[in-house]
Amino acid sequence: MGDSVSVRDARANLAKLLDQAQEGEPTVITRGGTPVAAIVPIEEYNALEEAADEILARRALRTLAEEGDAPRATMADVLADIFGTSAPDVA
Repeated sequence: MGDSVSVRDARANLAKLLDQAQEGEPTVITRGGTPVAAIVPIEEYNALEEAADEILARRALRTLAEEGDAPRATMADVLADIFGTSAPDVA
């Protein structure tokens, strides 16, 4: 991994850190000595996003395969659960 800088230094040198990221060098930003964020090349960020999407899709497929023909919640049930209301009667 690349260098690490404090939040203060990151603010003062943002353009430089962005140039470094564009050149392929990530930088970790620390707050009180603890890593809290990173400036990374966009290609690395995109690859991470794609990998996360792939993992979630595989988990979903595995769950569906494991559940077989088990009853599933409708979208109305999910929304009702989220918002704490009863599911609307849809005929």
